Amino acid sequence: MMAKRKISLNELSEKVDITLSNLSILKTGKAKAVRFTTLEAICKALDCQPGDILEFVDD
Repeated sequence: MMAKRKISLNELSEKVDITLSNLSILKTGKAKAVRFTTLEAICKALDCQPGDILEFVDD
């Protein structure tokens, strides 16, 4: 979605008010959880739905 919206990690970090390192952890899929408020802010900044950026992986 970031590439589609032509927004960098730095820009998204500023718009969502989350640290670059935390956003990077989310982007790489290494996060164990994400707050709904953070997910909402990311979706608003990228003009998308949660399903556009999340994927369920059964371990």
